[in-house]
Amino acid sequence: MERSKVVIVGTGFVGMSYAYALVNQGAVEELVLIDIDHKKAEGEAMDLNHGLAFAPRKMNIRAGGYEECSDAGLVVITAGVNQKEGETRIHLLERNAHIIKSVVKNIMASGFKGILLVASNPVDILAYVAWKESGLPKSRVIGSGTSLDTARLRYEISNKVQIDPRNVHAYILGEHGDSEFVVWSNANIAAKPIMDVIATMDEIEFEDLERIYQRVRDAAYEIISRKRATYYGIGMALVRITTAIFENENRIMPVSVLNDGVFPCEPDVYIGLPAVLNRDGIHHIVKFILSEEENEKLRKSASILRENLNAIGY
Repeated sequence: MERSKVVIVGTGFVGMSYAYALVNQGAVEELVLIDIDHKKAEGEAMDLNHGLAFAPRKMNIRAGGYEECSDAGLVVITAGVNQKEGETRIHLLERNAHIIKSVVKNIMASGFKGILLVASNPVDILAYVAWKESGLPKSRVIGSGTSLDTARLRYEISNKVQIDPRNVHAYILGEHGDSEFVVWSNANIAAKPIMDVIATMDEIEFEDLERIYQRVRDAAYEIISRKRATYYGIGMALVRITTAIFENENRIMPVSVLNDGVFPCEPDVYIGLPAVLNRDGIHHIVKFILSEEENEKLRKSASILRENLNAIGY
C-alpha cells in the first residue's frame, strides 16, 4: 500500500469500464492490464494513455504479465465468460470457477501479498474459490458483492422520492443474484427511517417497496436483454471499493465477505454483507439488527450459496 498500484486481470467490458473509471477519477498511481490476449491488453493500455492529458492526475498505465502482481496493493479479477440472456448468475458457476482457479494460482506464484478483489460472476462463489485457492487471510479477499445492487436500490428510491441518492441509506444483502433482499428495517433517507418517510410523503407508498425491489433484482436481466452485458455500473462500484481501500476510509459497503458466524446464517460462505473497508481490506463486518423475515431471507440466500459450493467440491 506504499503506492496505489492496481492490476486488472481481464480486459473485457467490466475490466475496461473499471479501468476507464479509474483513469477519469484519478484513483490510482499505477495500473497494469493482464489478459490472455496480450495484444488486446496492450491496445487498451495505449488507448487509456492517450487520454491522460485530460485526466485529473498522472498515471502509469501498461499491459503486463502476472509478475506485475508481486508488488501490487490490489489485484482485481474481472476475467470470465459473460452472462447469457436468460441465464442466472449461478449457471455461470461451472464455466467460471476453473478460470478463477487458474488466475489465482498465477497471481500467488508472483509473491503477491496485497488484496484480492473479485468481480467475476457468480461473485460470491468465485470470491470464496479465490479465498480458498489463494491462502490469503479472509480480510484480504473481497467480492464486489451487492455493492452495485445497493447502488441500483438507492437510485430507484431516489427516483421515487426525488432525493439525491447519496442521501439514501439502504442496503441489498445476500447473494448477488436472485435471492438477494432489501433490508427495509434499516433503510433511511438522511436520518429518517423509510417507513416514516412513506407516512409523510405523497411520492412513495408502502406498495412501491416491492416494485422497487423487483426492479433492482431484475435490473441485470433487463440490461442484458437490451445490450447483452452490464459493465458501467459495476466499473464505478469497483472504483469506489478501490478508493475506500487505498484512502484507508473505513467506509461501510455491502461487499462479499466470509460470514464466519457474524450473521445467523451459514458461516462458511462468501455473501453480501455490510463491511468496513480500509487499507487492510475488510476491517470488520457491521452487524445489523435484522427482522426475523430478513434473517430468514439471509439464511435462505446463504444456503443456496453453500449448496452450489458443495456441488463444486468446496
